[in-house]
Amino acid sequence: MEFNHVSVLLHEAVDGLNIKPDGIYVDGTLGGGGHSLEIAKRLNKGGHLYGIDRDTDAIEAAAERLKDYSDRFSAVHGNFYNAAEILDKLGVDKIDGLILDLGVSSHQLDEAERGFSYMQDAPLDMRMDRQADYSAWNVVNEKTEKELNDIIFKYGEEKWAKRIAQFIVEERKNKPIETTGELVEIIKKAVPKGARRDGPHPAKRTFQAIRIEVNGELAILDRTVDSITEKLNEGGRICIITFHSLEDRIIKNAMRRHENPCTCPPEFPVCVCGKTADGKVITRKPILPSEEELEWNSRSQSAKLRVFERQISEAK
Repeated sequence: MEFNHVSVLLHEAVDGLNIKPDGIYVDGTLGGGGHSLEIAKRLNKGGHLYGIDRDTDAIEAAAERLKDYSDRFSAVHGNFYNAAEILDKLGVDKIDGLILDLGVSSHQLDEAERGFSYMQDAPLDMRMDRQADYSAWNVVNEKTEKELNDIIFKYGEEKWAKRIAQFIVEERKNKPIETTGELVEIIKKAVPKGARRDGPHPAKRTFQAIRIEVNGELAILDRTVDSITEKLNEGGRICIITFHSLEDRIIKNAMRRHENPCTCPPEFPVCVCGKTADGKVITRKPILPSEEELEWNSRSQSAKLRVFERQISEAK
């Protein structure tokens, strides 16, 4: 199956990197290569782009899409939270920018067998890295009722989390829950009819929560901002696109912490902790998709872009 993915906030995100033609850049969520292609177009032969993804389908598709830029592009199988370590192994000391698109790719949603979509029946999977052992099946069939409740409530912000967890545990007493279709039907039974009439699909938040749990998506976000900030040259930028409030809150707070790392009590007249800023937040408010993009790409609806710039000299 062809790897189709529509990049969200394409030009806004790439513009946010403030690209230098001879700079070194990283696309930590390579996907179908949409953002990477736009970055590569703006580089000369002195620049280089490293694309990282844990989905081997994405790597193959992006390598094909960027074949005309093979002199300035390298695809690497890995996870963006290991980006600093990957760069060290490649002998890359400093970079001029990193971009992350934290959404599930259109390809992953459209390819039913991956199990990401609640609109198609498929085996419970949701692994972004197919080589990983931990899948949605393990979450749904092996977690305790309390663990399920915590996952669905915390990661999905689902107010019916307790009932959904109860219904899942009750249902699996008969047999393991094997498919996304089975899980959707259980969720529909758990969510009261009145609540199902209003708002998004009743399974949307639960599927989001399970996907986040399977792929460990939130636990590593703030650490990624920390490690990549250390890798940035003066003026280098981090551009991150999020798709739900939990992600956005983590990224916003991480960027603000680097802009203002002082831990002194607010009543102190001067800073005594000695911590100094190492950059500034470029986007005081997140950049949102335009009305035009929202019309032709419904998956951009909840996207938010935040940008941070490394400013070593000013921080000292």
